[in-house]
Amino acid sequence: MKRLFITLTLVATLIFSVSAQKTIVEVPCKADKTIKHWNNAKAPHSNKETKDEARDKNGHFINTSQTVFYLFQAEAEKATGQSVVVLPGGGYGTVCIEKEGFALAEYFKSIGITALVVKYRLPNNGHKEVPLEDAQAGLDYLRINAKKLGIDPTKVGIAGSSAGGHLAAYTSTFTEDAKKPAFAILFYPVISGSSCMTHQNTFARLLGKTHSQHLRDYYSLENRVSTTTPPTLLLLSNDDSVVPPINSILYYEALKYYSVEASMHIYPEGGHGWVGHNDFRYDKEWKKALKKWLEGLNTGE
Repeated sequence: MKRLFITLTLVATLIFSVSAQKTIVEVPCKADKTIKHWNNAKAPHSNKETKDEARDKNGHFINTSQTVFYLFQAEAEKATGQSVVVLPGGGYGTVCIEKEGFALAEYFKSIGITALVVKYRLPNNGHKEVPLEDAQAGLDYLRINAKKLGIDPTKVGIAGSSAGGHLAAYTSTFTEDAKKPAFAILFYPVISGSSCMTHQNTFARLLGKTHSQHLRDYYSLENRVSTTTPPTLLLLSNDDSVVPPINSILYYEALKYYSVEASMHIYPEGGHGWVGHNDFRYDKEWKKALKKWLEGLNTGE
């Protein structure tokens, strides 16, 4: 009887350990290098994800528990010395890795900007510190490896779209001054938690299903801007019905209030989520504006 009990215990332990393992999903892309950075066991904080990582029907990552970097290194003859951490959107419920990650990184690479796409761990209903530390880890990776990558460690910026735009602005405002990104590029970002102008699910997933108004105001990033917030470019559409344009306007106003260098381009139409889509009517215009803005930062003009 004792031997049977031990056997059943071992079987139960084996089943539990197998079910507890996280399936890390590989994704094909044109990255020059893929770096598995850390997981919930090794990172400073865990998002307590218990489900296996997967990709949904749209190819977006869900249930992320391991942080992965995808490096798109600019060719030496084109390199400007600038680099950027790219944070895809997905409402903090998914990571839209292909269009808002890989496609954007390929564009940065084509204009001489080394890009690091971050498959960040999602906050999983309230673990708000987790995506922030993954974004900060991306900045650290580029700075630490700057010499090897042929980039300037003082010119490491950040870019994000939608909820990834919130994460980019979150990193720009919550990171200690000495480690803040050198610049920020925000595509149709979620900024404010105000009920009349926000994307509700983004804040619910970041802060938890039940949270105080005080906490929501604290993570409304128009309230977090300071004189040390990095120069910022905002790109969005006037007819965005998913994340109202007022989000970007509030952030722009806060940047100007604190005399932070900022530029904003609002295109007449295009809705939400157009990064990486060549059929966006203003695809050439936003790319030209972004390139010119980055060149101005690089030359100090």
